Amino acid sequence: MDDQWTRRVWPPAEEESPPSGQGPTRPYGVPGGSPRSSTQPASPQWPTRPYGGPEPDRNSAEESLTGLYGAPVAERPQAGRPVWPSLGLESAESAEPDDDLPPSASRYRAPETPPRPMPRWLRRLLVGGLALVCSAAVIGAVVVTVLRRAESAPPTVIHDQIAGVAYTLPPEWREGVVAPVTGFTSVAARGDSATVMARAGDRVDPPNLRSAVIDLSDLYTQLLLHGDKVEVLDDRAVTVGGRPGHTRAVRAEYTDVVNEPAFMRVTLLTRPDGGSTVLLGLAHPDRPQSRAEIEGLMWGAR
Repeated sequence: MDDQWTRRVWPPAEEESPPSGQGPTRPYGVPGGSPRSSTQPASPQWPTRPYGGPEPDRNSAEESLTGLYGAPVAERPQAGRPVWPSLGLESAESAEPDDDLPPSASRYRAPETPPRPMPRWLRRLLVGGLALVCSAAVIGAVVVTVLRRAESAPPTVIHDQIAGVAYTLPPEWREGVVAPVTGFTSVAARGDSATVMARAGDRVDPPNLRSAVIDLSDLYTQLLLHGDKVEVLDDRAVTVGGRPGHTRAVRAEYTDVVNEPAFMRVTLLTRPDGGSTVLLGLAHPDRPQSRAEIEGLMWGAR
C-alpha cells in the first residue's frame, strides 16, 4: 500500500525510450553531442544549410565565421523583386542605367545634345540672298506691269481740225501743247530728238504741189537748220490716205564739231475742200530711228 502512495499519479509517466548510442541532434536534424559536453569531436561538425545543400570547401577562418554568423552576405540568395514597389516607369533599357547619366535619367529620358548653332557668315549669306531674291521679284513684277500697260494702252491719235488731218503717234511719242514754230496748230515729239508739226496751207493745184514743197523746204531750211551744207535726200510725189501730195527730205551738215547733222522732211497734202495740209518733221541729230518714226507718222496720216 505504501507503494500506491509513492506512485506518481499526474502527470502520467512517459515511456522511456530505449537507450540509443546516438546523442541528441542539433538544429536542422544534424547529429551531434550535447552542447555542454566536454568531449570535443575529432573534427568540427557544422550544421547543414537550411535547404539541405552540400557546403563548399572552406578554410578554417571562413568556417569559423560561418559557424558564428552564417553564410556571407554575398553568398546569400538575392530576391528577384525590388525592395520598393515599382512605379511602372522603368523599362528594359533603364534596368541597367549608364553610369554616365544622372539619376533623373532613370525616370526621364536622357538629356539631348543641343543643336549646333548656324554660323554667322552662313546666316548673313542666307539673309542677303533672300533680300536679293525679293528685290529681283519686285523689280520684275514692276517691269512686267509697266510693259503690259504699255502694250495694252491704245496708241495716241492727234486730231487737228484746223489742219484737217489726224495722225497716230509712234511709241514713246507725246503730244505737245504749243508748237515751237509759229503757224503750226499741233505738235508731237519724242523728247528733244524728233518732232512733227502740222498746219493748214494755202490752196494748191495738184500740178503745182512739187514747186510749193520746194519753196516750203527752202524756207524752213533757212529758218530752222542753218546748215553749212544742205543735201536733198528725197523728192517725190506721194498719196497719203487717198490724198495726193508731194514730199521732200534734206540733210544739213555743219563745219563746226559741236552741231551734229540734222534731218528735215516736208510733206504737202491736198484737202477735199480745196485747201492743203503741211506736215513738217525734224530730227536732230540725224538717226535712222528718228527718220523711220517721222516717215511712219506722215505716211499714216489721214
